[in-house]
Amino acid sequence: MKGKIKPLVALLVLAVLIGGTLYTTRRDKGITEGQLRLYGNVDIRQIQLAFQESGRLLKLHVQEGDRVKKGELVAEIDAVRYQANLDKARAELAARQQVVKRMKAGSRPQEIARARADVRAWEARVKDAEITLRRLQRLVKKDATSQQKVDDAATVYTAAKESLEAARQSLELSLIGPRKEDIAAAVAREQSARAAVTRAAKELADTKLYAPENAVVRDRIMEPGDMAFPSTPVLSLAQTDPLWIRVYVPETDMGRIVAGMRAEVTADSYPGRKYRGWIGYISPVAEFTPKNVETEALRTRLVYQARVFVCNPEDELRLGMPATVHIDLTQKKPEGPVFRQDVCRAR
Repeated sequence: MKGKIKPLVALLVLAVLIGGTLYTTRRDKGITEGQLRLYGNVDIRQIQLAFQESGRLLKLHVQEGDRVKKGELVAEIDAVRYQANLDKARAELAARQQVVKRMKAGSRPQEIARARADVRAWEARVKDAEITLRRLQRLVKKDATSQQKVDDAATVYTAAKESLEAARQSLELSLIGPRKEDIAAAVAREQSARAAVTRAAKELADTKLYAPENAVVRDRIMEPGDMAFPSTPVLSLAQTDPLWIRVYVPETDMGRIVAGMRAEVTADSYPGRKYRGWIGYISPVAEFTPKNVETEALRTRLVYQARVFVCNPEDELRLGMPATVHIDLTQKKPEGPVFRQDVCRAR
C-alpha cells in the first residue's frame, strides 16, 4: 500500500510545481484572470517657445508653474526697430499710392489748357515767320534785301513749324494720359510697397510671444536682457492635455489588444486611486525593450510601444510618474473611434 502512495504523492507535487510555474510565468507577463497588466511612465507633450525675430528680451510675463491659456502673451522683445521699419514701409506705400492715383487720373485740366495755349502760340509764330519769309523773298527779287536775310527767315520758319508739331504732340499726350505700361509698372510698385508693409507688420507682431496651447510653464530658459534669436527657446511649456502612459506591449500579447480598448490606470503616488483611460496608439514597428524597463532578461524581448491616454481630472498625474495600466481582455473590442469626452465623462 505504501509503495502505491509514494508515486501518487510524487505526481501531486509535480503537478503543483508545474501549475505554480505556469501561474508565475503568466503573472510575470502581466496576465491574470483575463487582465493584462502593463507598466510605464506618465508622458506629455512639451513645447519649446521661441521668437521668429531676433532682439533683446524685454519682458517675461510668466513664472515656472504658471498656467497659461492659448493665445496668452508670455514674452516680448524690444520692438523699437520693428516699429520704425513698419512706419517707413507705410510711408513708402502712401507715396506709391499717390503716384498710381495721379497716373490713373490722367492730366489735369490746367495742364491740358497750357498745352493748347502752347499750340496756339506756335501757330502764331509759324504764321508770322511765314509772312516774313514771303516778304523777304519778294524784296530779294527787286534787290531790295540780301539773300542772307531770306535764308535766315527760312530757318526761323522751319524751326517754328517743328516747334508747333512738338506742341501738338504734347497736347495729344496730355489728352491721352499716361501709357498703360507705365500705369501697370506703378501699380506693381504699389503692390510691392504693400507687401513690404505686410512683412513689416508681421515682424512687429512677432516681437510678442503667445502661448500656442493651454499649458503649464515648465522652465524659463531666458531672462529679460538676454538676446533672443529665432529657433532659440525662451520658455518650455508642458501640455497637461492630452496625457498618456507610455507602455511596451510584448509581441505575444499584441493579438489581445486593439486601439480604443478601455483601460484603468493606477499610480504609486496615489494608492487606491484609479484613473480611466483607453489605448490611443499602438506602434506598427517592433523594438527591443528599452534598457530602463524591467530586468536584463526582458530587455531582449521584442515589444511594441503603446500610448494609453488617461483622464486626469484632479491634475494629480505628473510627467515621469510610474504607472500601472490594467486592461480587461474580456471587454468587447470597440467598433469605431473612441473620444476623450466619452471616456472621461463616463460614470
